[in-house]
Amino acid sequence: MSSKPYIYITRKLPEEIINNLCTFADVGMWEKEEEPVPREILLQETKKADALLTMLSDRIDEEIFQAGEKLKVIANLAVGYDNIDIELATKYGIAVCHTPDVLTDTTADLAFSLLLMVGRRLAESVELVKSGEWKSWSPLFMAGTDIHHKTIGIVGMGKIGEALAKRALGFDMNVLYHNRHRKMDVEKALGVHYRSFPDLVTESDYVVCLTPLTEETRGMFTKDVFRKMKKTAFFINVARGAVVIEEDLLLALREGEIAGAGLDVFEKEPIDPQHPFLKMKNVVALPHIGSASIETRTAMMKLCCRNIELILKNEKPISIVNEAMFLAK
Repeated sequence: MSSKPYIYITRKLPEEIINNLCTFADVGMWEKEEEPVPREILLQETKKADALLTMLSDRIDEEIFQAGEKLKVIANLAVGYDNIDIELATKYGIAVCHTPDVLTDTTADLAFSLLLMVGRRLAESVELVKSGEWKSWSPLFMAGTDIHHKTIGIVGMGKIGEALAKRALGFDMNVLYHNRHRKMDVEKALGVHYRSFPDLVTESDYVVCLTPLTEETRGMFTKDVFRKMKKTAFFINVARGAVVIEEDLLLALREGEIAGAGLDVFEKEPIDPQHPFLKMKNVVALPHIGSASIETRTAMMKLCCRNIELILKNEKPISIVNEAMFLAK
């Protein structure tokens, strides 16, 4: 039996990414890129593992912690970690690492792309050309609405929110934000304006959700919130699907309470191909690709591997969620 630590990776990663791990550990990996590892296999591998490299789609709960008698670290390939019970991980003495910072600009690019797509009806226009329905030109043919000089309301002014604000300012937008804590330094540096949540959704032409999923933010976008928005406003979600009551968003779209939506995340992923969102022309739906550039995903994978290496060598990781637990050792 090998004396090396054992690392299990729940999705196929490129060999060049994991080569360094293989120099000091035995590495097991689910060999499919598009399919999640079955729960029973994850549990079997966890029983042997000193470290797990997990995806956002992997549910990491007490069943996993109980199985992982040797488990020291879970490195989650995401900035968010709502798939992991952090409190229980800490109780079991397991470090939880994530990938902040490296995906900030890429996710902000995607969020602003959704503004352009829904505001200017870009996805709808692409499909119209491909289907052969473009027959002529007329003054209001496929006319959308402007992005420049409009008001964007950012819910969740973390690093991605700040990066999005910079992009919006480049389009001469008026930038509002709501955050759990007001950020005076950001207001001074960028010239953005704080609003209460009700005031932000009332004033904004584009409401962009970037908040992490917590018990406070779960289901925060309700029918009452959508009714407060302008009928000409758009809702953009690049955070987590569960911050929205999807039935309420559907109702708002059907009844014309808002003009449209750009969604990169959903309550259940992958979204059902028959979901009503996918039949609406004023909804742009993307497959959770906020950080999906080759450069950024490569950096995220490398950061996960580095965090695992440092923990297994009893060194402080680069990005740990439950840092107090690690420092208390």
